Amino acid sequence: MRTAFAKYEGAGNDFILIDNREEGFTPDAALIARLCDRHFGIGADGLMTLSRNAEIDCSMRYYNADGSLGEMCGNGARCFALFAEHLGIGGETKFFDATDGLHIARIRRTKGAAGEIELGMIAVREIREGDGWWFLNTGVPHYVEFVEDLDAVDVCTRGRQIRYDLERFPQGTNVNFVQPLGAGEIRMRTYERGVENETLACGTGATAAAIVTAFVRQPGTTRFRVHVPGGQLTVRFSHEPATTIFTDIHLTGPARRVFNGEFDTENF
Repeated sequence: MRTAFAKYEGAGNDFILIDNREEGFTPDAALIARLCDRHFGIGADGLMTLSRNAEIDCSMRYYNADGSLGEMCGNGARCFALFAEHLGIGGETKFFDATDGLHIARIRRTKGAAGEIELGMIAVREIREGDGWWFLNTGVPHYVEFVEDLDAVDVCTRGRQIRYDLERFPQGTNVNFVQPLGAGEIRMRTYERGVENETLACGTGATAAAIVTAFVRQPGTTRFRVHVPGGQLTVRFSHEPATTIFTDIHLTGPARRVFNGEFDTENF
């Protein structure tokens, strides 16, 4: 069976997107893992399907590169919103649901295949603190650790160890190493659960890193520029002082359609 797809990227996070409004594509973990394989498949950090929703613009389902169903992906959701825009779905503001709930995305601007997309994220109400680390959920679980020299960190080795530390994190976790640069500005590198490797960007990770930086080191700062290997993202939010409650969280950054294509499931 032949299936049309599009390849998108947001700050270096890349994704396969499938318009599944006619329900012609059946998500299968093994197939998705093969499609996301960078040597024998299309190559991506994850795959998303777009389906109909009678109450809002559409529904997004996100699958990790290993084929497992993911709760949420910030950069993926921004690419998803641009994909919906290219399909003519919804208006300048998109309403869609993911496994973690309802999301609102705004198309700030577009030019050809590219655009700048702002995504509303779920509120954060709890931050767990350990010995030199913090843990929170921004749609998916994230570990945050501050480092002095980000370039010196062995992200894959240390990230993998922490990701599989099931005593501390029974469901596993994404792992973010963060280097503050100044007021409202940080650098970040991420080991992503489900990809099982370092990625060029992570939207939910950038959100977690910005929130923890504000909570621990920069109280009162509510807007951050987050530099990742694949580019730059912006995170802004509201914070109730002296609490771990962060609301009105928005993630903004670039998204781009790289190409359209078609694959034959019998070839995978």
